[in-house]
Formats: sequence, C-alpha cells, structure tokens
Amino acid sequence: MKVLVAVKRVIDYNVKVRVKADQSDVDLANVKMALNPFCEIAVEEAVRLKEKGIAEEVVVVSIGPKAVQEQLRTALALGADRAIQVETDDMPDSLAVAKLLQGVVDKEQPQLVILGKQAIDSDNNQTGQMLGALTGMPQGTFASKVDMAEGSVNVTREVDGGLQTVKLSLPAIVTTDLRLNEPRYASLPNIMKAKRKPLDVMSADDLSVAVNRTVKLLKVEPPAERSAGVKVADVAELVEKLKNEAKVI
Repeated sequence: MKVLVAVKRVIDYNVKVRVKADQSDVDLANVKMALNPFCEIAVEEAVRLKEKGIAEEVVVVSIGPKAVQEQLRTALALGADRAIQVETDDMPDSLAVAKLLQGVVDKEQPQLVILGKQAIDSDNNQTGQMLGALTGMPQGTFASKVDMAEGSVNVTREVDGGLQTVKLSLPAIVTTDLRLNEPRYASLPNIMKAKRKPLDVMSADDLSVAVNRTVKLLKVEPPAERSAGVKVADVAELVEKLKNEAKVI
C-alpha cells in the first residue's frame, strides 16, 4: 500500500509572530520555519503504518517555492521514502492546494492520503475536505485513531459530543488531530540518509492544474493588547469588582 502525506512549511510554533508595518502580511524575515505540527503527526502515522508492514511506501508532498525542500527533507528524515515538491511562486489558497494535490493523487495513485487537519499559520482547516470533494474519495477528519483493515480503514474522529468512528473504503483521505500520536525526533543518521533520498520537483503545468487564487488577503493585524490585571485583597473584593466594574456577574 502506498501512503501519500501532504506537508506544509510554516513559522515555527515557538516563534512570536510579527506583523509587517504596512499590515500587508506576516513578517517572515529571519524567522525560523518548520514543519507544520499537524503535518508531523501525519508523517508519523504513515511511517508507523510502514513499520507495521501495512504500507510499502510513504511519499511526502509539499507545495511552494524551493524553500519547502527543507521541510520535505525533514519528513524524509522522519522515515518517508521519497518526496515531491510542487513548485509555486507563493503559497496558494486552500482550493488551489487541493487541486494541486488532486493532480499528485492522480499521478501517484495512493491507497491512503494523510494530511494534518489544519496549518497553524492560516488555520483554515479546508484542504483535506476539499481534496475529498475533488477526488470523490471518502474522508475521515480530525482522526485520533486509525485502524487499517482489509480494503478499508476505521477512523476514530474527535467531534463536539465525544468520539465518532467511521469506516472508509480505500482509497481514502484522513486528516490528523493532535491526539493521534506523538511524532518522533529525527536522528542524525536519518538526517544524513534523507539527503540521499529522491526528491522530485514538478510544476502546476506538469499536473495540468491552473493555480488561481480565490481568496485575497486584505490586512493582517496583531491581537489587541490586553490591559493589566489588578490584585484583590480577598474574595469579597473580587466579587465586588466582578459585579460592579467588570459587570460579569
């Protein structure tokens, strides 16, 4: 079984994000970039399937400029077999990404596609669902557990009311949630091996996909500054301030 994993290059989650002075976008100058945490979980799940003998090959794909090869090499160091970069000048919106991934799916014919449920930069939570609609493949989103069976996959989903388990016929799409697994760290020998693993570069034209943005970024603003808190002497004063000043009780 071939598993295709889509990954994204984002600002490292430990970095405090800065907004450009003209509010046109987030400032990426001299900022540490990393593999999206949900994508790390997706890679880990695919590698575990290979270690169990369920998957024969794990292919990772990322969309963007040449810089995304750094994150693809990270995924290769985590255990993926080969990588694909779909080269674009900038980061397309969710629909364009889904269309490009559809082209990769048509080319690679994987039995299972795993994506992070969302990227921590845009937080759109759209690409997996859009890819399911475009390919017609069944999907299990927000997966906290994945069990493979003969010709199918059981996905335990995290929903508002608790957990829901769905059975999907293969080929299928799964988007990962935080509690699915704990990603491993790449060892130095695996990092060195990743440099020799194949990484293919293709364009949107190679996939016969037109990249047209349907979403326009108008403005980016930092969160409003929070006012300083005050100390109270006792519970009675706290209740009085909540009642008369904050007016929340």
